[in-house]
Amino acid sequence: MASGFFALLDDIAVLMDDVAVTSKVAAEKTAGILGDDLAVVADQASGFKASRELPVLWAIAKGSFINKFIILPIAFLLTAFLPQIIIPILMFGGVYLAYEGVEKIYEYFFHKSDPQRAETLKAMSQEEILAEEQVKVKSAIITDFILSIEIVILALSTVATQTLPVQIVVVSFIAILATIGVYGIVALIVRMDDFGYKLITLGEKKEHKTTIKIGKMLVAALPKVIRSLAVIGTIAMVLVAGGIFLHNIHELHNMFHSIPAIISELLIGLWVGVIAVIVMKIFAEIKSLLA
Repeated sequence: MASGFFALLDDIAVLMDDVAVTSKVAAEKTAGILGDDLAVVADQASGFKASRELPVLWAIAKGSFINKFIILPIAFLLTAFLPQIIIPILMFGGVYLAYEGVEKIYEYFFHKSDPQRAETLKAMSQEEILAEEQVKVKSAIITDFILSIEIVILALSTVATQTLPVQIVVVSFIAILATIGVYGIVALIVRMDDFGYKLITLGEKKEHKTTIKIGKMLVAALPKVIRSLAVIGTIAMVLVAGGIFLHNIHELHNMFHSIPAIISELLIGLWVGVIAVIVMKIFAEIKSLLA
């Protein structure tokens, strides 16, 4: 009995050692997509009233956790029994991300100064504002779902040769860590101005000029950070989409092998996104004519 207990402890120790080593490798491999995920989430969590930023972020974060709980068991089952379907799922997600990215670019250039839109927002009731907020949250959760699939698949690829228990522990750890890390950092970013105001108040009470300067710098920096993240988030969606196609379609990889990867991914993502936007615009026109 005792020998069996110590054998069990030895097995657990070996498992944890394997988990520690493979978790480090998986974290390194998914670092790039996590950076893109951070930029996308920060972009989608901004643009709300200050009082609604944290509730909205929490709603998206809860959706992200639910996404992971849905994706993880399905990913393990597909990897074990139907691995050939994973690439088509990634491709579908890539089209969606490319569409979202290019549509944002289109909206920026063609609807940036829409006076009617500004007047509509001013005239909206509290209920209408909350309804629009829910639409944005749902869109953010869908985008998170696609990015979560990419994170899980990348993490799985690093532990493909490991035993099933190691795969489950490592990939689950990376997925949960990604959600906590990304949404935690975004929460700090969107509340940066509040922290700045507190520093200013503290500095004025204690007459610390340096504290006041730092507080004012944080307050002034927030709009610039948000605008920067909006641009970075849009580019990140296009790059992730392009990367999915570039790394999974050999013909594209061979065609663009002499071009730096980031340029290849951007071009492919834009190309896919433009086609997706055109198709959706045509579909919307046909739908409006038939209505």
